[in-house]
Amino acid sequence: MPLADSIRPKTLDEVVGQKHILGQGRPLRNIIESGKIPNMIFYGSSGIGKTTVANIIADSTEMTLYKLNGTSCSTADIKDIIASRGTFGYNKEKGILLYLDEIQYLNKKQQQSLLEYIENGDITLIASTTENPYFYVYNAILSRSTVFEFKPVEKDDILPALKRAFRIACEENDLNFTFDDDAFEHIALGCGGDVRKGVNTVELCLLAANNSHIDLGLAKQLTQKSAMKYDRGGDQHYDILSAFQKSIRGSDENAALHYLARLIAADDMASICRRLLVIACEDVGLAFPNAIPIVKACVDSALQLGFPEARIPLADAVVLLATAPKSNSAYNAINMAMQDVERGNTGDFPRHLQNVHCDGEGAEVKGQHYLYPHDYPNHYVKQQYLPDEIKDRVYYTFGDNKFEQAAYEYRKKIMDVDRNRS
Repeated sequence: MPLADSIRPKTLDEVVGQKHILGQGRPLRNIIESGKIPNMIFYGSSGIGKTTVANIIADSTEMTLYKLNGTSCSTADIKDIIASRGTFGYNKEKGILLYLDEIQYLNKKQQQSLLEYIENGDITLIASTTENPYFYVYNAILSRSTVFEFKPVEKDDILPALKRAFRIACEENDLNFTFDDDAFEHIALGCGGDVRKGVNTVELCLLAANNSHIDLGLAKQLTQKSAMKYDRGGDQHYDILSAFQKSIRGSDENAALHYLARLIAADDMASICRRLLVIACEDVGLAFPNAIPIVKACVDSALQLGFPEARIPLADAVVLLATAPKSNSAYNAINMAMQDVERGNTGDFPRHLQNVHCDGEGAEVKGQHYLYPHDYPNHYVKQQYLPDEIKDRVYYTFGDNKFEQAAYEYRKKIMDVDRNRS
């Protein structure tokens, strides 16, 4: 049995972390201690106590416990559990406690098969998921359950668990090993809040040690990249990209570089490049329009170089964008224009903007009256361009940065010249 399973906590007091829901007087602890267990969904990353707490709940009740995993179970498995009512060992008064791990892997029909039995009380459901349940769990189940979010465990809470694991492993295997404190610290920091991963690393250190002493060097060898939690199809992917863009938008180059490093460690070149190009146009935009071709050049360089050298032009782009002036004026303007189009608020083209129409003999039809701007001073003459229904609509507002204010002043100048000419 893996060390992480053999030392799994048996009581709430032995669980590390999750004080926000399991501390004295906190909601989940109060529910468990009441003995009246409702339907619940545990949400959080791997190795932070969801299964452990579910096991503790099962042990604290007299309910008949069943465990299923969403990656492998079927609707038939769920029906088999329901059919087990009345069999030996079934407690009719207490009912069934079903712990369903990774519920996000069940399709809608499979999740729906649970509803009838949840509603009539035949099953009390405790489901766990590493993905956001509000996106991955069927709404009818969500409405009948209470969601508790489990958070990554802090380093100071992980350390006691690692030392306990080491002590138990030595006792069970009659080992006389020593483990340096800085090695424990490194594992606790490097496991990314995942207690199970940290305990597994301690076990690996015991197996890999050439002698009875485990130092920082060995711990470093066995914890490389252990803090990386990244699934390109899951929440972590979008959370890191969101944090990356928001840090650049917020002009925090240090935070932006941190999230860039995490994306590089995940070898996600495509997402980095796409997001940088979007940021250059959306968040910096017309406040520093040269950022757009510069970032494009950095992205092209990165794609041509490949990792590890690609990190250099990508870092150039990140620092440039984070420290540049910001404007989302064009982004807001196109969004407003798109809203009008989507709502059908368009109208006919003004007659003078339509393509030149000719009669049967090839002569231009009179009445279009288009004014050719290049025939006028400053290449500007006032005429209506928007359809009549929205002729006064304003989408774009000049930003308060140097570039857009210069454009604004030029616009005023040429319009004043046209007014004076009139």
